[in-house]
Amino acid sequence: MTQPAHVETYSPGEPTRPRDPRFRAMAVSGGLAVVLCAAAVLLPSPYVIESPGPTFNTIGEVNGQPLIQVEGRETFPPEGELDLTTVFVSGGPNGQVNVLDTFRAWANPNENVLPEQLVYPEGTTSSDLQEQNAVAMTSSQESAIAAALSHEDIDYTEELSVAGFATDSAAEGILREGDILRTIDGEGIENIGTLRSALNGAEGAPATLSIVRDGAPLDVDVTPRESPEGGYQLGIVLASTFEFPFDVTIQLDNVGGPSAGTMFALGIIDTLTEGDLTGGRHFAGTGTIDSAGVVGPIGGIAQKLVGARSSGAEFFLAPAENCGEVVGNIPDGLTVVKVETLDDAVEAVETLGADGDPATLPSC
Repeated sequence: MTQPAHVETYSPGEPTRPRDPRFRAMAVSGGLAVVLCAAAVLLPSPYVIESPGPTFNTIGEVNGQPLIQVEGRETFPPEGELDLTTVFVSGGPNGQVNVLDTFRAWANPNENVLPEQLVYPEGTTSSDLQEQNAVAMTSSQESAIAAALSHEDIDYTEELSVAGFATDSAAEGILREGDILRTIDGEGIENIGTLRSALNGAEGAPATLSIVRDGAPLDVDVTPRESPEGGYQLGIVLASTFEFPFDVTIQLDNVGGPSAGTMFALGIIDTLTEGDLTGGRHFAGTGTIDSAGVVGPIGGIAQKLVGARSSGAEFFLAPAENCGEVVGNIPDGLTVVKVETLDDAVEAVETLGADGDPATLPSC
């Protein structure tokens, strides 16, 4: 015979056990704690997060158009890849991140978390940042064109003017913003390189500058000061105005800042010269550049190394001054070459593009 299933039933007539009032208090407290914790992790965080950004091949195409276009001069279609690298920055004027985003970034070895006040001056707005990045990008492109043309011994003109002053400047009160620099101790100032060479060659002696102020010629004397790196400086921020013998256009939207200068210059050189600079290999890199071809340091290089390798790069060109941040952050399969000048960068690409030994090149 089949036994009936045993089922627990409840009869309203049965006495119930009174509920402990402490249970309700604990439940309410627990609920409030959950709500408060959820709210806390979603609160804005005063930090900036740097993540690996996309790469762009300077001798390739963007949206179906060559990234670098030259008109008025013979060009040669290059092969291989010369990638500029980027960093995606969230937080601050780019839109605040929350506490949960910050903790996730701290736990991710490929991301960097920085206090917002160390990255952006107080009061910086999104429009301020966009304008600064656009100006820096334009200046970077012009300096890259000048450096590339200098490397190829193609003449152009450059006019230097005073755009501002550094802290504790040797020239403040003597020079003014807008002054155009013509000569130093009787020698023509052709570019930043000739000015730098003249100052260092005089080893800190007072320099006589011939300038143009408000359309009138004027001579002033300035005693440069030695920098922590050992060179001599006037302590001025320079603006360059160029006249090039042909048109070079760089098509790249939504990328700002000056750090692509070195890779732009390499792309222009490869476009202007017959043959294949890269040997068909995949290079990436970063670094500011001035018209004299000096490669300068940048931010976020650890993230750029990751982005470069993720895009398939074999070799990475890193500014010498960033070597301290490169060591310990090189992804497997990526070879890093240290460069101080555009000449160094060209030599590295030519050597490795011809299957040369990376050990013969300087590294971090």
